[in-house]
Amino acid sequence: MKSDVSSSRNHYGPVVDRLLSIYERLFAEFGAQHWWPGETPFEVSVGAILTQNTSWDNVSKAISNMKAKGILDPIVLYTLPYEMIADAIRPAGYFNIKTKRLKAFVSFLVERFNADLDDMFSIGLDKLRPLLLDIKGIGPETADSILLYAGGLPTFVVDAYTCRALLRHGLVDEDAVYDDIRALFMDHLPADVSFFNEYHALWVALGKQYCKKNAPRCEACPLKDI
Repeated sequence: MKSDVSSSRNHYGPVVDRLLSIYERLFAEFGAQHWWPGETPFEVSVGAILTQNTSWDNVSKAISNMKAKGILDPIVLYTLPYEMIADAIRPAGYFNIKTKRLKAFVSFLVERFNADLDDMFSIGLDKLRPLLLDIKGIGPETADSILLYAGGLPTFVVDAYTCRALLRHGLVDEDAVYDDIRALFMDHLPADVSFFNEYHALWVALGKQYCKKNAPRCEACPLKDI
């Protein structure tokens, strides 16, 4: 999406101007990313947990297994034995650890909100984010992914691709932690769900195609002169 935020850029300072210029350059290069894939908010939430330390292709296989077995449901997962969940999500890797994390999340959802995601998200970003972070195995990136992509709440997701690109372009320091980087976007840009969604996805596209960990393609990078 071409963000309406850029139309009022003169009202902001140099940091915002640069962030918006980067967004526009990335959007021109990659176009809309249509992220996050998932048919329901619960599927998106499960995907956010399963994608830790693995590729999306592996997550997709695990979710397909869960659908085929009829277990992609909070109540079912809440009551299902660990072994059956672990077998279904095996393609996502670290399946024993991720089973425990899924169980912790659905236990929270069922016991606090009667398995109702709409009810959970209705308490809002400021109240829900710390609650999610209190769930064992749910870190800030996973929590923000659930909040933004499943809940439609305006939080910015930070991942390794984003960190690497921001560091190389001098927008964050080497010692910046997750919340420092998240604050760069939360404090300088309007809290717009669609904008945050697209911007994060564009950082991922940049990281995969140009700003690679090893052998980055700096000379061809769409941000090389920005």
